[in-house]
This record gives sequence, C-alpha cells and structure tokens, in this order.
Amino acid sequence: MIDIKNFGKAYGDFIAVENLSLKIEKGELFGFIGPNGAGKSTTIRFLATLLRATHGTATVNGHSVVEDPIAVRRSIGYMPDMFGVYDGMRVWEFLDFFSVAYEVPRANRKAIIGDVLELLDLTHKRDDYVNGLSRGMKQRLCLAKTLVHDPPVLILDEPASGLDPRARLEVKALLKELRSMGKTILISSHILTELADVCTSIGIIERGKLLLHGPIDKVYRKIQSNKQLEVRFATAPEAGVSLLRSDPLVKNLQAVGRRAVFEYHGDDAAAQRLLRSLMAPEIGLVSFADKEPTLEDVFMMVTKGLVT
Repeated sequence: MIDIKNFGKAYGDFIAVENLSLKIEKGELFGFIGPNGAGKSTTIRFLATLLRATHGTATVNGHSVVEDPIAVRRSIGYMPDMFGVYDGMRVWEFLDFFSVAYEVPRANRKAIIGDVLELLDLTHKRDDYVNGLSRGMKQRLCLAKTLVHDPPVLILDEPASGLDPRARLEVKALLKELRSMGKTILISSHILTELADVCTSIGIIERGKLLLHGPIDKVYRKIQSNKQLEVRFATAPEAGVSLLRSDPLVKNLQAVGRRAVFEYHGDDAAAQRLLRSLMAPEIGLVSFADKEPTLEDVFMMVTKGLVT
C-alpha cells in the first residue's frame, strides 16, 4: 500500500532524510519511531503530497506521490501533528467542511458524519465549538476527519502527542479497531510505549536515516541474540551481584535494589551453570528469567549500533 524508494530531502546543506526506502503492506499498522527531528514528519509530509522530495519517489495505494498527488490524497486520511485553527466552527461543521473537500456526495454527508462521530465517541460533542474541545477531544476529531471519505490508508503524525495516559489508551484502542476494519496505518511517534502493543511492524529512524525496519516479532527475535536476563534476590543482593560480576559472560550489569538485569553472552548450558551457582543458599535467589525486550530496548540497541 505504501512504497517509498530512495526518498531524500535536503534544505541547503542540511539533510533531513537520506535515501529512505520502505514498503508497508496492506493491513499493516506500521510504527515509525524516532526522536524529534529524526525525519519522521518530513517523510510523512512527502507521502501526504505536502512536500517535494529532493530525490526519490513513492506510491500510495498504487498512485505516485510525485505524478498523481490528487489520487494519493483521495486514498489517504492524513492527520498532521498540529490541529490548526477553526474559529467559530462546530464539530459537525468541521467534519462537513472536510466532507466537501473530499467530494463526498451531499446526500451521504449527514449519515457519514453521524457514523464517524459514533465511531470516535464524539456524538455528544456534535454541536460543540471545535476550539472549546479538550486536547484529547481535538485529537479524536482530527482522527475523525481523516475517515469521512473512507480512505484505505491512514497517515497519522504523532496522534497521541500531548494526551494524558487515559486518552493515549483510547487512541490505541481506536487504532486497533481501525486496523480491524481493513485500514493500512502509518503512525509516527517518539513515545515508544504508544506503539509497543499495537504495531504489526516498525521502522526506526534517526538523523534522517532508516536504521531498521520489519515485522515487530522479527525485530524482537533479531535482538534476542543479545540475551538479557533478570534475577531477583530475597534480601541483600550483594553476594549475588558479586557472583554475577565475576562471570566473564555477564555484560552491562545493572543492579537496583534486590533486582539485577544483565546481558548474558553464553549459551543455554552456560546459563544453566550460572543458575546453579546462584541457587546457593547464601545467595538468596528468588527468580531467574529471560527479560522480554521492549521497544525501548530495540531503539537503544539499534541506535547504539548493536543491531543492524
């Protein structure tokens, strides 16, 4: 559904994005991960036909971003990272405005607006003024306007930025529901916890370069070669931590309170031997287990060059 080839954008001597190639298949929920200024919004604006590339091209839903931007706009629902200003406009008028812009037939607009308001749980706000809405409600409304023309592709730039924890959970639930409706979704974020349990695939970008991308389960398996273990002790951990520090296969040990996390560069047989040593009565071991990787782990290992 989205295919980017050798996209690059430069502003004079500053290179915002460098030779980015990426393919997102139909039905995926793709998480575009990177710190502020990494090049996420630049790439998204290019896909939304709002930015000309210095070089490279892309297709969305089979249409060229460069050669057929009108067809691309009909195929996408684009949510920018800023809401904009809509003085004196009510919620239903806001959605009606975008329905007209997307050439939704007049006879269908009322029903479509009602359906979208219900999907986003905004029906009770139908007649409220847009500028009087909370930040969370504005984000919902901005997401609602991307759906009025029923596009197959959604491109969402930081949709949960600035929201409280409850509102972020609600946005994640909405994303899962939209994917279940058959939408292909690209969502950018610098807050990794927003994406951890909703994405089917991810891409990590930093300083304009795409460092790693692919299905999230394959990415997790890739970093599992650097096995992380977590141990907990019943009381004082000094003896256990001392034993761990003496093992040459233990790297990057971090001990906090009665818990220690470390990389283990040995095989399963070596891990068994370490476990037997830690089970000595004077150590007071409570648990010994693999530490499941998180998106934070993936990001840190990729950006440090430990995984490619």
